[in-house]
Amino acid sequence: MSKRLTISPDEAADRLAIRELVEAYAHCADRRDAKGQMALFAADTHFVVYMDAKDPTPSQELLSREALAPVFADLNRYAATQHFVGQSTILTLSADRGTGEVYTMAHHLTIDGEKKSLMVAALRYADTYIKIDGAWLYSERLLYVDWLEQRSLS
Repeated sequence: MSKRLTISPDEAADRLAIRELVEAYAHCADRRDAKGQMALFAADTHFVVYMDAKDPTPSQELLSREALAPVFADLNRYAATQHFVGQSTILTLSADRGTGEVYTMAHHLTIDGEKKSLMVAALRYADTYIKIDGAWLYSERLLYVDWLEQRSLS
């Protein structure tokens, strides 16, 4: 989106740190590291889920880092997950704030006896980032589910 040919070393470092934040979120989710995942958010974070991206009414809204615990712990109901991070675009960036959009394909495996099923979700995140004590964190994360697919594997 940027038409500039050069960026400062500080901006390059910030952009890399934000990409690492995005990747850490997916990594923690797939490793069931709820505490690590929560640590990626500012204490007063705003996290909103839209299970239908076309519906402007949120399915869930959380207003603190601590409120995220049950959401992230809910991943434990799956035998395995893999969150593939696609494009991540930084839309605005200053010394201590930024906004961006991230696309993710989330795969959630369920095993019930001999039955296996896979839920695939196309996710889109509208993010607001904040730099606190030199570390980039999420200050707001809006999760939009663009579509879901259920697959029987057995």
